[in-house]
Amino acid sequence: MNVTRENIDALNATVRINIVKTDYEEKVEKKLREYRRTATVRGFRPGHVPFQMIKKMYGTTLLVDEINRVVSESLSDFIKNEKLDILGDPIPKHDEHSFDPEKSEEFSFTFELGLAPEFEISLSKKQKLTRYLIEPDAKMIADYVDNYARRNGEFVKIDRSEEKDVLKGSIESADGSITNADASLSVDMVKDEELKKGFIGRAEGDTVTFDIRTAFPNDYEIAGLLRKPKEMVTEINGPFTITVREVTRFMPAENDQALWDKVYGEGTVTSAGEFEAKVTDEIRQYFSRETEYKLRTDARDMLLQKVSFDLPEEFLKRWLLRVNEKTTAEDIEKDWDHFRNDLRWQLIKNRAAKDNELKITDEEILAEAKEFTRAQFTQYGLYYATDEQITSFATDMLKKEDEARRIAEKVLDTRVLDIVIDVVKVDDRKVSAEEFNKLFEKK
Repeated sequence: MNVTRENIDALNATVRINIVKTDYEEKVEKKLREYRRTATVRGFRPGHVPFQMIKKMYGTTLLVDEINRVVSESLSDFIKNEKLDILGDPIPKHDEHSFDPEKSEEFSFTFELGLAPEFEISLSKKQKLTRYLIEPDAKMIADYVDNYARRNGEFVKIDRSEEKDVLKGSIESADGSITNADASLSVDMVKDEELKKGFIGRAEGDTVTFDIRTAFPNDYEIAGLLRKPKEMVTEINGPFTITVREVTRFMPAENDQALWDKVYGEGTVTSAGEFEAKVTDEIRQYFSRETEYKLRTDARDMLLQKVSFDLPEEFLKRWLLRVNEKTTAEDIEKDWDHFRNDLRWQLIKNRAAKDNELKITDEEILAEAKEFTRAQFTQYGLYYATDEQITSFATDMLKKEDEARRIAEKVLDTRVLDIVIDVVKVDDRKVSAEEFNKLFEKK
């Protein structure tokens, strides 16, 4: 067997593998004899089938399998031994239909390779990034305080209803066939403005008759009002009457010591000014995640812009077309810029990791998985998950190979970008939330 390489240019090469009979004959003969010992052929006892018959039956298939194995291993070993850094996978250049083991004992296979480019990463304090520090404005702080007041508010009983109040009582259809003795009707949920007026100014003992479909066109709202499954209210319509038992109004908590103790712990805050200052710090802390995300995004973009190298683009497009059976050449062209940037970033990131001898530990991967899991829990309103629960979910997630790889890549991204941010000059700049959001609009 003979394996040779021909460089087409700095980013493209071919590898030619020449196979002769001695490269495969012994293994094929061995496989045929193994088949002979176990083959079941009518008219012959096991192990007594003539060798030539076995060869005729299975010889070509075994020969093709063995040649494919020899070629695959030879190509893999050559790439490894030559320390070739390739992109994608080798693409066979030969015509597969021209491979005819019935007519020849020597075969030649050629593969195209796309080679990773050579490049250097050179950064210094001459390169600049901006860390945008988002400053809360007065409205934002007031909204945050109001939100805390509402989250800690309660419903209180009042004498007469207004638009934002809730009427509690019993509701009944005109014919008496549908009732709910514990109904809650939010006045501001009534869709018809004329009907809504009839629910305002009501007190304990009052009755209000209304067309249920006019007031609540949505099946979900009717189902909630009548305490019935949605599927059971689709045909319900006509007049209903509610007899008011009580009127309640939601009252936000007062901005006082009781609220401050609930939010930050007893005695931590003792004045409205201190409460506002704590809220401001909390908003800043929340925005710090946005700040760091923007800084890392800018650092990544800077690397992509500053580190210049070419790719074997035509090879990569053919490789993508080959490995994605349902993808067309038009699809690849449409998404090419995105794919190219992702590949360039992967190469830059790997080079930076190598230059700085970065090693990602299992502890870092688990910590990132836990952070991702906690964010997911928060998104679904599970604010009080224990560390044991978070760890259990994160550990289970890392058992999935794709998820573990994604998390590891995220950690590597962060570590590399931290190095970049540490090397270049970073200027802090205070901006409003509106100014910060406009920075993304410019992309």
